[in-house]
Amino acid sequence: MNGIVTGASRGLGLALTRALAERGWRLVVDARDAEALERATGGLDGVVALAGDVADPDHRRRLVGAAGDSIDLIVNNASSLGPLPPLGPLPALADYPIEELRRVYEINVLAPLALVQLALPRLGKGARVINVSSDAAVEAYEGWGGYGSSKAALAQLTAVLGAENPGLLAYAVDPGDMRTRMQQEAFPGEDISDRPPPEESVPGFLALLEGDLPSGLYRAHELVAATT
Repeated sequence: MNGIVTGASRGLGLALTRALAERGWRLVVDARDAEALERATGGLDGVVALAGDVADPDHRRRLVGAAGDSIDLIVNNASSLGPLPPLGPLPALADYPIEELRRVYEINVLAPLALVQLALPRLGKGARVINVSSDAAVEAYEGWGGYGSSKAALAQLTAVLGAENPGLLAYAVDPGDMRTRMQQEAFPGEDISDRPPPEESVPGFLALLEGDLPSGLYRAHELVAATT
């Protein structure tokens, strides 16, 4: 089984990459920091690391080319929170720099779709596309307008992708709160040690990969509960 996982140097992307490698998947993974990516994934069997930015068309072409002629899985995990002032919160929409918002949408919405478009001819019947979403896509949290609206757009894009490609299983997945660097960056100065590690969300993703649930929007922890 061949797949692509973006944003794999840490957090959920790395946890999912490790779990899939243990199951014998052959993966092409990426992250912007080449050293961090190699450090995180260098010892994993069947994992090819290609550092780069998912917003870069050339990098996306390299990912798809390295994954081979038959691709069974794409996990669009790489994403951007948006501008984070030093030791401050995410900006309110009234103050959101439009160029920064455009960059958030480029990474969180357009890059995932562009990657799927490139890979689509190589995705066979039953292949999975998993786009990592967020509860901020449906809940109105102050300061989360940029990130949340981009994830809402990604979720709708995923739903339409599934409707337009019945041979494909397209999932938007909310992994829930996790103890990750991104979560800490979103809440500077706060203690997030009560959040579960990303590994606790992984079984929900595996349930989608190894089951036959229809395309749609899912919460990872509900999938975990349903399988235990």
